[in-house]
Amino acid sequence: MIAARLLRLAAVGTASVGGLSGAAYGLLNEQSRYARRVIGLPGNGPLNADGTYCPEHFGGEAAAAIPPLEFAVLGDSSAAGLGVEVASELPGTLLASGLAEELERPVRLHTHAVVGSTTRGLEAQIDAVLREPPRLALVLIGANDVTTRIPVRTSTGLLEQGVSRLTDEGVAVVVGTCPDLGVVRPIPQPLRSIVRRRSLTLATEQRRAVERSGGHAVPLADLLSPEFLTRPVELFGPDRFHPSGAGYEMAADLLLPTLCDAIGAWTGIPVPRAPARSAALEARRPTRRFVARLNLWWGHRAEN
Repeated sequence: MIAARLLRLAAVGTASVGGLSGAAYGLLNEQSRYARRVIGLPGNGPLNADGTYCPEHFGGEAAAAIPPLEFAVLGDSSAAGLGVEVASELPGTLLASGLAEELERPVRLHTHAVVGSTTRGLEAQIDAVLREPPRLALVLIGANDVTTRIPVRTSTGLLEQGVSRLTDEGVAVVVGTCPDLGVVRPIPQPLRSIVRRRSLTLATEQRRAVERSGGHAVPLADLLSPEFLTRPVELFGPDRFHPSGAGYEMAADLLLPTLCDAIGAWTGIPVPRAPARSAALEARRPTRRFVARLNLWWGHRAEN
């Protein structure tokens, strides 16, 4: 799980900005331990509500004869819906229900997401999906790649290969790119800024990889970060790391139009194109000045 790997974020931070003194490195290690203690581990695994979802007023023999749209969800704990206590709040459930209403046909949900998964674990999930290829697939992956220090190039290369495998089999693929881990308040500064930079960089490269492989990318960091920063009590679950039911619902509302558009079924306003570069990343990019100030502060503290 992401929370169990927070201790490794100190090493991520050092590799991300470079030039940190030994004292500053010790600070990052201390902060990562603190964040792990505060977040802790989820008490229960994710719920599962796979099955067929129908429009609210669906009925009759003619309607029952309509074959369901096969919809698969792959990825990590955010795709599995870790943290919610009611099955109706799972992201897969929300999206399957939303698709059924938009398409006015049944939707059959298949969840293959694995808590703690990185992009390296995506291949096994795709193997399972392709035994009976669905019409539509959603992938939510990336946060664990940040906390386990998987290089961005490796992570995006694996994602591109995986999406290509799906699209080559006729599956329409939507990828929600890596969330902004900088919105997680239990991760203290300056470690939070370092993790933010890493996650937003990965999100930008994920978008490019997804589009090269014929998929559709939704920049969740750009679209969700402002809300999670200003409404943390409402949008985070009890562990203050994973989303609450309201947080998952907000993400589902953003993903639904692109899922419909991916199969040519969106009739609302035009779906906005993902930005070429994350506006959030540009606004929050750490600089060498940040590192220099951190080392200077620790130097003065050591002298005193």
